[in-house]
Amino acid sequence: MQTVTQLALLVEAAVAADITVATAESLTGGMLAATLVQVPGASGMFQGGVVAYQNSVKAALLGVSAPLLEYRGAVDPDVACAMALGACAATGARVGISTTGVAGPEPHQGKDVGDVFIGVAFDGEVQSYEYHFAGDREMIRVQATQEAISLLEQVIKAAGEQKL
Repeated sequence: MQTVTQLALLVEAAVAADITVATAESLTGGMLAATLVQVPGASGMFQGGVVAYQNSVKAALLGVSAPLLEYRGAVDPDVACAMALGACAATGARVGISTTGVAGPEPHQGKDVGDVFIGVAFDGEVQSYEYHFAGDREMIRVQATQEAISLLEQVIKAAGEQKL
């Protein structure tokens, strides 16, 4: 897990690069947002988050297409992308980070335990990342949170370099 010092540097860099962030979490159930706000000053970049565990919430609050959810299920790269974009739309943030996957203990909708997709939206552009984590339910959720923060660090670093 990232240290509070590492998170403080992330927050400082985001503020310096005029980056605002929002989360859309299914798999991590708010762990990502809770991790980000451990740092004093996080309000300078963190807009808010949506914990959308149910597909109906993904559709209603994040604008994820109901047919997409019905056809592909929640654990899907396109769903992760739609969730990230939805977080931006709901909060006005420049960056949206989403997590969706299977923490276990059983497979879900044809996906194996540890299958995870993280969506990253930045200024309207979006990409998903696929992971296959090992471990128990908590370990999978923690790994997904760590990877989401690592992706956020990459986005903030790239944005900071563009500002120079």
